[in-house]
Amino acid sequence: MLSLLFSQISAGRKHLKDAGIQAPASARLLVLKARSYLVQNIAHKVAIVGAGSWGTAFAKIVADTVETHGASTDVVLWGRNADAMSAMADTRINERYFPGVVLSQSIEYTADIQHALAGADIVVLAVPAQSLRENLLKWGSFLEPHAILVSLAKGLERGTGYRMSEVIQEVLTQVSPVNSNDISGRICVLSGPNLAKEIIQEEPTASVVAASSEQTAEKVAAICANSYFRPYTNTDIVGVEIGGLVKNVIALCVGICEGKDYGDNSKASVMTRGLAETTRLALALGGKLETMSGLAGMGDLIATCSSPLSRNHMAGKHLAQGVSPEDLGTVMTQTAESVKTAPVVAELAQRHGIEMPITEAVVAVLQNRITVDELAPKLLGRALKSESAHLSRS
Repeated sequence: MLSLLFSQISAGRKHLKDAGIQAPASARLLVLKARSYLVQNIAHKVAIVGAGSWGTAFAKIVADTVETHGASTDVVLWGRNADAMSAMADTRINERYFPGVVLSQSIEYTADIQHALAGADIVVLAVPAQSLRENLLKWGSFLEPHAILVSLAKGLERGTGYRMSEVIQEVLTQVSPVNSNDISGRICVLSGPNLAKEIIQEEPTASVVAASSEQTAEKVAAICANSYFRPYTNTDIVGVEIGGLVKNVIALCVGICEGKDYGDNSKASVMTRGLAETTRLALALGGKLETMSGLAGMGDLIATCSSPLSRNHMAGKHLAQGVSPEDLGTVMTQTAESVKTAPVVAELAQRHGIEMPITEAVVAVLQNRITVDELAPKLLGRALKSESAHLSRS
């Protein structure tokens, strides 16, 4: 992709400049060509809907990318709290999530959703999974007919068991039936090892943009490729979404292990077998095996299970330390998607005849059917089987 190539060449030219070396004319020409391509093809306006930690961090990614490429793209961040957005407009700081971090001057902050969406070529949906349908029903009619929708949420909808891409397609077909023919081709999902607090500090990471067409995925990748964020593309929406949402459930289980002071053997075992059951479900739903060993599968799993910055990891740790599932909201300021998603994942797996013992055990803990002390015996007491059974349906 030219956007990624441009970022790499620009970084190389900077190193040469710092060393007092003039870049070759061929390299300078390639940069100019890449810059021209990006300026012509990058979106004119990107709206990020949701000013939480990930939405704010992604707005920074887009703004920094636009500035790097010298494009004239407008970047708008929408939040529902008018006072909070007004404060952000004044200070360029999201005090709730990233106190002290000053964001780009090029970001516009608003609580007016119609204004945010007007003229937006790409709309990034950074709202919680369980409120996505409600939000789309409220303002889906404000979307431009050609707008690409990018989901950052990692979860399954309660009641339907739908992935976020399925929710988007169903709701927009209802809201805008005239433009429903091409909706599936305008839906993207972005997932990977993307802890917002690391990204806001510009710590290097990579991610995956998945869409039904490579061209659509490339358009989205072009607005988020910079010196610290590298997007890859693929067409496996199912695999990317399943990898992103099931790892939250596995991370909660790993958090429980940590809260119980279990060692690295225990946590590594849960992560590995968690990847196995995630793979089983993804394959049953039409996902690709190679996605599970990539950034949206193994990469996201490792980051979320290992980091104290992970909301789901911390939720599990709180459970192990005696906080009840009902009281997690009193000790956490951010949403741990796994708490609401885990039962839906278990239901979806049962519907397709897929065995997911770790997920089922986590659900039992969340529903107070077993205690955290009973979790390990429940998992270890299962019948013995081949390790490669994850390549089958059980």
